[in-house]
Amino acid sequence: MKKTYELVDFVADLKYKNLSGNVVDCTKKQVFDTLATIVGGSTKEGISPLYEVVKDWGGKKESSVAVFGGKFPAPNAALVNGAMAHALDYDDIHDTAVIHSACVAVPSALAVAQSVGAVSGKDFIAAVAAGVDIHCRFGLATKKAKPSIPEGGWHYTPLFGYFSSAAIAGKLYGFDREKLINALGIAYHQCAGNLQAVVDGSVMKRIGPGLAARGGITAALMAGKGITGAKDIVESEIGIFKLYHAGYDEKALLDGLGQRFETTVNSFKPYPCCRGVHPFLDGTLELVKKNDIKPTEVEEIIPVVSVVNNSLCDPLDVKANPRNVVDSQFSIPWALGCAVVRRKAGLDEFTDTAIQDESVRRMARKVRAELDSSSTDDLIGQSVKVKIKTSRGMFEITTGPILGSPENTLTFDMLEEKLRDCAAHAARVIPEKNLKQVIDLVRGLEEVKDVGKIISLLA
Repeated sequence: MKKTYELVDFVADLKYKNLSGNVVDCTKKQVFDTLATIVGGSTKEGISPLYEVVKDWGGKKESSVAVFGGKFPAPNAALVNGAMAHALDYDDIHDTAVIHSACVAVPSALAVAQSVGAVSGKDFIAAVAAGVDIHCRFGLATKKAKPSIPEGGWHYTPLFGYFSSAAIAGKLYGFDREKLINALGIAYHQCAGNLQAVVDGSVMKRIGPGLAARGGITAALMAGKGITGAKDIVESEIGIFKLYHAGYDEKALLDGLGQRFETTVNSFKPYPCCRGVHPFLDGTLELVKKNDIKPTEVEEIIPVVSVVNNSLCDPLDVKANPRNVVDSQFSIPWALGCAVVRRKAGLDEFTDTAIQDESVRRMARKVRAELDSSSTDDLIGQSVKVKIKTSRGMFEITTGPILGSPENTLTFDMLEEKLRDCAAHAARVIPEKNLKQVIDLVRGLEEVKDVGKIISLLA
């Protein structure tokens, strides 16, 4: 169980002073981005009923639920905020691990910080950075049992998010090594999350991260009361890697721990849909705008896909005619149809109203994926090829680094714009003075004395 203790020691010992300026900035960006997706996700299907469930439960008034308001036990507030953070599929992602880390980490940290009271921005940043790093490292280390299926059939965001949330909560509660070990062990007993929700277009895809946030905080609270958890969760034959998967890569899990932070290679989304769709959107939008391609002249749209991201094109009947918003978020044909017809792919293109747009559906049906069998099985390719066949001839492009990736990242100003756009789509109007305060607090997060104020301004 040595490796579990190495992870726990990293979490327990990490201090703000150990973090580079780049790690601090990237963590602050994750907080900024997550607050945007929380308020924007408040209108999505499944969120209001989830809030009603939590409201019916009642309980100790500790932590705020954004937009809807009210205070609830920290695990339950994190459940709703975590679900909202992921509801738009607009939250940040680690492209290699294929994990959305901040939608679990930030709601967990905000809920615990508010319940504890007077948690400083520096302590908050250190806790989030630690949790995000563990979350992503678990995904990077996993050897997939079914490599032909994206992520092996598991939804890594909630699956490993339980550990991230438990680590963050335990750190903010001030746990020692043994309590942190128990918190992670109790978290392991809850770990779940699969991609059948995506296949079936279920809203559980968006609620999963909330369950992980709730479960992780609950695990920490139980450990704080003396309940013990399994300790050998990494190396054991019935630890998570060998029981759930086909083993793990020790180097990916532990190398550079405490020196290299995975938050620095997270990507931020400029489009509210599956990250595997983004490079194709980048290419199509550039082709359409640069060559002034009109919808009436388009004969065929040809994305060149790998074996894995071909799953975002097939079956075409569903992908071009989404049954619900979840279907549209995981569809290359739908996104490219929007890019050609509407010349954008923002929040307004992934709604119940938008998916009834017959002009986009007709264009989506013109998508013909071309399979590149020589490509790797990566869901997210940094460079892809897109071709558009028109009455004027063929236009094609090979894309560069995806917009939002570390090589082509979103700036603080772009994230501020994203927050304002998401707030404009929220279930309740967020006062401008509150938004301005939130923006100022996050930009200067390391100087904040009580982080709990941030989420209360959005409640």
